Amino acid sequence: MLAKLARALPTDDGWSYEPKWDGFRCLVFRDVDELELQSRNGRSLVRYFPEMVEPLREQLPSRCVLDGELVIAGDDGLDFDRLSLRIHPADSRVDMLAEQMPASYVAFDLLAVGDEALLDEAFVDRRTRLEKILENREPPLFLTPATTDRAVAADWFTRFEGAGLDGVVAKGLRSPYRPGARDMLKLKHERTADCVVGGYRLHKDGEGVGSLLLGLFDDAGVLHHVGVASSMKATLRGSLLEDVRPLESGALDGHPWREWADESAHASEGTRMPGAPSRWNASKDLSWTPLRPERVVEVAYEHMQGTRFRHNARFRRWRPDRDPRGCTYAQLEVAAPVELSEVFAPRD
Repeated sequence: MLAKLARALPTDDGWSYEPKWDGFRCLVFRDVDELELQSRNGRSLVRYFPEMVEPLREQLPSRCVLDGELVIAGDDGLDFDRLSLRIHPADSRVDMLAEQMPASYVAFDLLAVGDEALLDEAFVDRRTRLEKILENREPPLFLTPATTDRAVAADWFTRFEGAGLDGVVAKGLRSPYRPGARDMLKLKHERTADCVVGGYRLHKDGEGVGSLLLGLFDDAGVLHHVGVASSMKATLRGSLLEDVRPLESGALDGHPWREWADESAHASEGTRMPGAPSRWNASKDLSWTPLRPERVVEVAYEHMQGTRFRHNARFRRWRPDRDPRGCTYAQLEVAAPVELSEVFAPRD
């Protein structure tokens, strides 16, 4: 079951609120000795997270299905970058990363137990049964905190951001579980920033700009790639291409990202850079066209993961009044870190 974006928490009664976890959505299927971890698109994740198998077998009922999130917790909160590194084709590296950066599973729904399917049960009843079967849980298995108090949810929305959480999810107390339906609500953080445009990718249909490559300067004057702005409407894609085409001439002369054109070099470094192969889809074309870094764009973003935007930003408008050299990290609002242990509800 999925969630649709909301601009505010519901004002009526009948809702349960949870922190929105920033990890890999994952269904857990257990049938006695068999255990499967399944991603949102149906992909098996069990080979990438072998350290989860035995703890889940030991703690879950012999036959059950759970919905939840795979996460990795670091010193400053959730670390999606390290979680992404776990998706690797080499078994030896998977085993090494499982030991060096182990994951946790945060459960937030119970879909079946024993011979009983619970999809048609009200969420409040599914939650009660989930709490019961996880009453004696131990790491790396966790139960997400939940509340029916809107004021508490609003506090979570602000306070937990420093721990790397995405926002707050609202679920109807009487709602069944409907796979594929956007019956939940999600309230996410959104801010704006002025960024330098250092390049672009064509849209997959070949018509107009698919995404703008964004950069910010650090204190030493180095322009860092911080993410992309995408999801433009078709009419905007065409006009953006007309806007950026004049910046292509001589763009590679002194371009701060020109070395990233050597795809083989940066692919081996395991870092995210323009043109790097996608970890999720090796056939995806991520080639890009460099631009002279002379234009500034205002984008909306949700939050930072380290030095980059965690999700794709959204184009808002050109800023011809801004000097590219003034587009620095200093403009960004940084959430105060929160100990991740505060996210988990205290045990009685």
